[in-house]
Amino acid sequence: MARIRVLVVDDHRIFAESLAAALAAEPDVDVSAAGSGPAALRALERAAAEGRGYDVLLVDAELGALTAGGAHAVPGPRQEETGVVDGISLVAGVSSGRPAVRSVVLAEKDDPRAAARALQAGASGWVAKDCSLQRLLAVIRGVLRDETHLPPALLTGVLRELTAARKHRTESERLVESLTPREREVLRCMVAGLGRKAVAERLFLSPHTVRTHMQNVLGKLGVHSTLAAVALARRAGVGPAEPQVLSGNVVERGGQLAQ
Repeated sequence: MARIRVLVVDDHRIFAESLAAALAAEPDVDVSAAGSGPAALRALERAAAEGRGYDVLLVDAELGALTAGGAHAVPGPRQEETGVVDGISLVAGVSSGRPAVRSVVLAEKDDPRAAARALQAGASGWVAKDCSLQRLLAVIRGVLRDETHLPPALLTGVLRELTAARKHRTESERLVESLTPREREVLRCMVAGLGRKAVAERLFLSPHTVRTHMQNVLGKLGVHSTLAAVALARRAGVGPAEPQVLSGNVVERGGQLAQ
């Protein structure tokens, strides 16, 4: 009998351990639990190194919403500093780095927007936490057959969200295409978090010229801040400028050499 390896990722320990115990009672399921995104990534790495990778990831939709002390986690760039990885980011990372692993999001409530984001990140399913064990097992086995599982009540809302997201992406792509090649280079540097001086050094331009390019980028994109420009660029699929490599050293943000 082919066994299914499942990793439950939830920062509510009692729920994670209870669900893992229930799944472990199935004759064809091997299951482990992780209490955070970083712990899940370490578990995935260990399993892959041992040649027994996981097949399905069950991820809490609210993963990382609370820190161990019960306070709200800090969103955005500070996540790397605090070691917090939210559920959608974890799904996206696994989908990109380990495409053979299927991800299913476990949610306490139906949320079309969050479900759409999960699917866009690479999730294969969205399941209510209070569903029956048999329903969850059916979803686990279904996603391994490349099926996508959503509660029927969510379908219309999710399709609406995905359509709207595609419309926004198309509009963002059109705006980015209006930029000159040099302005796109500047935009990619902005996405990478580089300041005006670092962009000038990287592109061998004067700070004044970079300032002009940045103003032109904001104007053509129809936004009023660097943060808004970066958000639009990401919607359009614009990635950050690649780090420069000099004599084996990587030039990171602000032109500083990595140690």
